[in-house]
Amino acid sequence: MKKIEAIIKPFKLDDVVDALSEVGVEGVSVTEIRGFGRQKGRTEVYKGAEYVVDFLPKVKLEAVVPDGICAAAVEAIRKAAHTGKIGDGKIFVSEIESVLRIRTGEKNEEAL
Repeated sequence: MKKIEAIIKPFKLDDVVDALSEVGVEGVSVTEIRGFGRQKGRTEVYKGAEYVVDFLPKVKLEAVVPDGICAAAVEAIRKAAHTGKIGDGKIFVSEIESVLRIRTGEKNEEAL
């Protein structure tokens, strides 16, 4: 099993969730976050005053998937989140040792 974490632009969330559903991902957790990467924030003008926004709004998706659909899920996220502009985000994949569904006691892939 693999855990996929993706940090994307907020307006791409629906596209990414739809793409993940199409490849068989059954569950996703979403967190609103703020951060910056290479773009280092941006400069805004408000009421004539210029100020720097250090942390940009982003969305973090997390999904644990069977090994067999991991590559398809990563590619689905990449395609759906892509705008071609700076700040499109990142995808991280890590190994999951075990999963336990609290309600039923199911373990590992049965718990997904």
